[in-house]
Amino acid sequence: MDILLIGGLWLNGTVWDRVASTLESLGHRPVPLTLPGQGDGAATATLDDQVAAVLAAVDAAPGRPMVVGHSAACSLAWLAADRRPERLAKIALVGGAPTSDGQPYADFFEITDGAMPFPGWEPFQGPDAADLDEEARRALAAAAVPVPEAVARGVVRLGDERRFDVPVVLVCPEFTPAQARKWIDAGDVPELARARRVNFEDIDSGHWPMITKPAELARILAAAAEAA
Repeated sequence: MDILLIGGLWLNGTVWDRVASTLESLGHRPVPLTLPGQGDGAATATLDDQVAAVLAAVDAAPGRPMVVGHSAACSLAWLAADRRPERLAKIALVGGAPTSDGQPYADFFEITDGAMPFPGWEPFQGPDAADLDEEARRALAAAAVPVPEAVARGVVRLGDERRFDVPVVLVCPEFTPAQARKWIDAGDVPELARARRVNFEDIDSGHWPMITKPAELARILAAAAEAA
């Protein structure tokens, strides 16, 4: 199966390299995406440009792919389900959840000179970054690409209720499946509360399992694809 891999804020497609190699060994075709404005040099990219890039990858897949979104990009995976519900086998959400219709995509940190740079490690102290050693932190920060303001502050627009029919697997790194279920049941994640098929997978890692637990993450994603 084609497995489209979308990294979260500041990440380009190379962050998936070790996950992709394991997925290939397990018989799948990984397609890591470098999003407009996050590694292709398009500093003026918009959220619509990123959605279009994801949809182009979905449309190019020979069958029905699984779309994987990490962190903020869980919303991009969900937007693919909204725009192409009949084309997707499943979506996998890693360390995040979809933003609701009408909300900003990822307006989380300060904008400087038209972009949202990586804010350093202070906001991620605790479970998010506990499993990243100093070398990994330096490498991730050095490779981080400032996210264009028109991406971070772009407004998510959802309109096709068939998205709720697309099977979902929520991979839980710095939080547990029990915590995720509690948030969904409490109405804190309204999009997933309406999804008809949501499964949960635990992974003992921080917020970036593609860096700290790539083989384990790949096996989880492969199993999810095969179950689809």
